[in-house]
Amino acid sequence: MALPAAAATIVEHTFVVSQMNMTHLCKETVLTVVNGQFPGPMLEVTEGDSVVINVVNMSPYNITIHWHGVKQRLSCWSDGVPMITQCPIRPGHNFTYQFKVDGQEGTLWWHAHVGCLRATLHGALIIRPRHGAASYPFPKPHREIPIVIGEWWETDLVQLERSLTHGDFDYYPSAATLNGKLGDLYDCSGAMEEGYVLEVESDKTYLLRFINAALLSEYYLKIAGHKFTVVAADANYVNPYTTDVIAIAPGETVDALLVADAPPGRYYMVALANQPTIINPPPPKTITRGIVQYKSSNGAMGVRRSPSYEEEQAPSNDVPLPAMAPEMPGLHDMVTSFDFHGNLTGLRHSRGPSVPTHVDERLFITLSAGSICRQGKSCARTDTETIIVVTMNNVSFQHPMDARTSLLEAHYNYHGSDWGGDMDLDTLPDRPPMPFNFTDRALIPYGPKEERLEPTEKATTARRFRHGSTVEVVFQNTAVMQTDYNPMHLHGHNMFVVAQGLGNYDAARDVAQYNLVNPPVRNTVLVPSLGWAAVRFVANNPGMYIGIYSLHPQYNNF
Repeated sequence: MALPAAAATIVEHTFVVSQMNMTHLCKETVLTVVNGQFPGPMLEVTEGDSVVINVVNMSPYNITIHWHGVKQRLSCWSDGVPMITQCPIRPGHNFTYQFKVDGQEGTLWWHAHVGCLRATLHGALIIRPRHGAASYPFPKPHREIPIVIGEWWETDLVQLERSLTHGDFDYYPSAATLNGKLGDLYDCSGAMEEGYVLEVESDKTYLLRFINAALLSEYYLKIAGHKFTVVAADANYVNPYTTDVIAIAPGETVDALLVADAPPGRYYMVALANQPTIINPPPPKTITRGIVQYKSSNGAMGVRRSPSYEEEQAPSNDVPLPAMAPEMPGLHDMVTSFDFHGNLTGLRHSRGPSVPTHVDERLFITLSAGSICRQGKSCARTDTETIIVVTMNNVSFQHPMDARTSLLEAHYNYHGSDWGGDMDLDTLPDRPPMPFNFTDRALIPYGPKEERLEPTEKATTARRFRHGSTVEVVFQNTAVMQTDYNPMHLHGHNMFVVAQGLGNYDAARDVAQYNLVNPPVRNTVLVPSLGWAAVRFVANNPGMYIGIYSLHPQYNNF
């Protein structure tokens, strides 16, 4: 007998954005947060609910909030992208976001969409099924736990954004975090930092909702002595996939079942940032760990009792069991990430979308680095006159110059007949201006070989798509002055990830390997280091959205 559906409701919250002091690593740092929390408050809604969030900006910075992965069907005004869908919320002002969560269920998240402030302004967004946990396409878990992977920055995040804008990428976080805690790999004057603790009971199943809210890095996550069964990614179900490691890039979410089937004890949960680029001097290793701790039959949590001389004698103090640590992938191991993402396939069910087989528009987009003059014109690199930027098809995005009107407002005010008034938008090119061996490692260091590929330009670019058209995009990472992977995010839509590969994309060879049966459906797709990824999406959500862009802050191109 079918369970009755829960009635749709209006979920209302107030987000007060303010600053607070928090001390870690013996240093007091000023954080910009929501409601005094790091990470911020978790939003829990049910599919079909309407959401109303009143954001009150008591911080000294302009703020917007993006609801990462929410399709914003006919509510693109609430997508939360400064100067694209709204003007920023100024200090001392407020703005109300209103949207409905139709046709989606699973783990998403929200974050600031201004500069690098998302490093502290973020939280989980959980959409539960309309018919409850009984409708999950996997066994109902005993508990559901969000685990937010983040980074602890002692650098001023607003200054960090300015530095990245001017081509200075030599900044790194001081630590990684699990649910806001640094863990016992870090200490302050010899006192260990507090770590996240997950308490479990033997033979129970837990649904772990992983979110990577970090600014820079993909993370490998393992729990010693345990395996995961991955069941969803980016709020889309996948065919169950068993693994001992989760690979999760910035912006991605992964839902995984954990069965507490190890001998009772304490086990480290470790998150390690991988580094695709080997440079000299090397950047600091970013890692954190928490504890998975079994609850024993007598209620004690992962402790060993010392024996007593007589039965009636009181037991001695509890002694914590040592924790088992997992063996982590290598710091520069990219194969584990490539395999993890390649092994995910979409779970086909009645509520899922069908894979588009006909394509109306095709884009081939290179993700590269280049140099521009400080005035924004194309020029060869010099030590003082140029800035290193990153590009899509040799164009680095320039925010609209008119700070009074968002692109969406201008578009509607001019009835869609033009991009809007004096806002001059260029069309993002279908392909790069010149072909070359995109993954030639000789292009990584500065030198004569990459010099001819450096000159680039800044422009406010956009693409128009006819409603209902199917778009295929092939993202090609390049080796021009970098070897980064790129997590590419699309607002307002999901993407079918039909293929990924290493090296240069070759349509004559690679189209044959497209998965048009059950590809994973994502809102964020990781383009491998020195590799490529092919996606398809249907442009079926009217409005003006931020397009496909990288979640690396220095790669914020539209």
